[in-house]
Amino acid sequence: MEILTIPFVFTASLVLVAFVIVAKTFQIVPQQVAYVIERLGKYNRTLDPGLHIIIPFIDRLRYRHSLTEVVLDIPAQICITKDNVQVNIDGVLFFRVIDAARATYGVADYVQAIVQLSQTTLRSEIGKIDLDRTFEEREKINNAVILSIDHATDPWGVKVLRYEIKSINPPRDVLDAMEKQMRAEREKRAKILESEADRDSKINRAEGIKQETIKNSEADRLKQINEAEGKAAAIFSVAKATADGLNVIAAALNGEGGREAARLRVAEEYVREFGKMAGDARTIIVPANTNDISGMIVSAFSILDRMNHGEVKLPSSRS
Repeated sequence: MEILTIPFVFTASLVLVAFVIVAKTFQIVPQQVAYVIERLGKYNRTLDPGLHIIIPFIDRLRYRHSLTEVVLDIPAQICITKDNVQVNIDGVLFFRVIDAARATYGVADYVQAIVQLSQTTLRSEIGKIDLDRTFEEREKINNAVILSIDHATDPWGVKVLRYEIKSINPPRDVLDAMEKQMRAEREKRAKILESEADRDSKINRAEGIKQETIKNSEADRLKQINEAEGKAAAIFSVAKATADGLNVIAAALNGEGGREAARLRVAEEYVREFGKMAGDARTIIVPANTNDISGMIVSAFSILDRMNHGEVKLPSSRS
């Protein structure tokens, strides 16, 4: 039994050693992972994803690096602004290993180095600006931190992709002062808007009054023009009617029987008017010859004939 047991143990040991050698000879690298291989303690090569063959006990897997993008939380720290205000700022950084060999031998701990470098760079950038501008220029600060860190991490085989400030927390007294300032600014803007609205309202009201005055004056002018034109037209119409009437009378006087009719009309008017004057108790009229109406008519027509022949002219009016 002992003779049979010794060969079996030896055989099993050989199989185990062979299995270990085969396992160490073939190395499978997953996707987005890089293996750093050292041969006899010296860097030999970097294994990309896939199946690789290495020499057992001579080649050794030194480091495993993930090539995916890594999200790194930057702890909060106290930064002092240009106007000597302490603010508590934290951030988040995104990076990726692009060279596994340099990431292994370039720095002892590239994650810790990135954290320290980002914090010191952030303090330097915050110290260049005032507190009010830290809220306005976040993008500028982020870009400055990225450029500075990326330049420093290039020898480490690490690529910094993005950096974002998560929060900026000033002291409580500063927050109270900022709140008062913002309230004052809001009140100031409200008063300015109210005054501008009042000014615009007054301007619009004055403009309305001006336009109303202009329209009323134009209406009055047009009214006066229309009234004057109406009066002129009325005067012209009366004058034209009078002239037409006089022409008709003149034509009738020159016609057959016109003079006899005119004598009769004058006599009737004389009698009517004389009767009116005689009936007025306040008036006493004593004509030179009240019974000789025909003589008066003859005298009137005699004067008319002389006027027609130009022998008698009416006296001109004098001012």
